[in-house]
Amino acid sequence: MRIILHIWRQRNAGEKGRMVRYELPNVSEHMSFLEMLDVLNEELTMKGEEPVAFDHDCREGICGMCGAMVNGIAHGPLPGTTLCQLHMRHFKDGDELYLEPWRARAFPVVKDLVVDRSAFDRIIAAGGFISVATGSAPDGNAIPVQKESAENSMDAAACIGCGACVAMCPNASASLFLGAKIAHLGLLPQGQPERESRAVAMVAQANRELFGSCTNIGECEAVCPKDIKLEVIARMNRDFIRAKCGVG
Repeated sequence: MRIILHIWRQRNAGEKGRMVRYELPNVSEHMSFLEMLDVLNEELTMKGEEPVAFDHDCREGICGMCGAMVNGIAHGPLPGTTLCQLHMRHFKDGDELYLEPWRARAFPVVKDLVVDRSAFDRIIAAGGFISVATGSAPDGNAIPVQKESAENSMDAAACIGCGACVAMCPNASASLFLGAKIAHLGLLPQGQPERESRAVAMVAQANRELFGSCTNIGECEAVCPKDIKLEVIARMNRDFIRAKCGVG
């Protein structure tokens, strides 16, 4: 099928970018979205032109590397899907697709569709460590964990840090990412000693990175490829208030 692409091209962070039109006449419906971009880049390389820069790694929806806005939607139109898992069978012959990088002050553009998401790394680092004894691996049942807490913790731990929540939020808030990372440790017995201080430290770092505030719009949950729920934000807020005010 024939696909028309309008892709944001920006040589580096210091230069202005612009949309550039490309046409691919023979796109297979069996291609993934990134494979379609690979075909485009192969054609550009053969012509002696600069290929489109985009992030990718595992291409299995695990690493969180890939990500772009497709017609204004983070990761494209299919819910619960990363860009690498999106296939061209979900588009029609003659479709025009507009591809842009994540748009957020905390995610500066590096080149084309690539943005610098190291702010997430610094937030994780600010969360610190878990105070547990090291040594040989403990027995799996040594510390009892309630089933509901274990399941909710694993749901939150599914966050891959792709940044779609930030890109889709009108405020460029990282609250869904923050909430997930705080909740998946705070729900377990092993995460209790630093539970409150972790929330304070990570929220403070997010503020230093110039992410926006959450106003409960819900766009983050709608585009999260791992279906992280807004409840993690409420849990983060409770931990933060408890740490700051001693209530909750």
